[in-house]
Amino acid sequence: MLRILAIALVLLPLAACETAKGFGKDVESLGRNIQDEAE
Repeated sequence: MLRILAIALVLLPLAACETAKGFGKDVESLGRNIQDEAE
C-alpha cells in the first residue's frame, strides 16, 4: 500500500506538469487565432 502511494506521489506532479504544458499550448493557439481574426 505504501509503495503504491509513493509511486502515485511521484507520478502525480509529472502528470500535472504535462497537463499544464498542454493547456498552455491550447491557450497560445487560441490567442493566435484571435489575433489572426482581428487583423
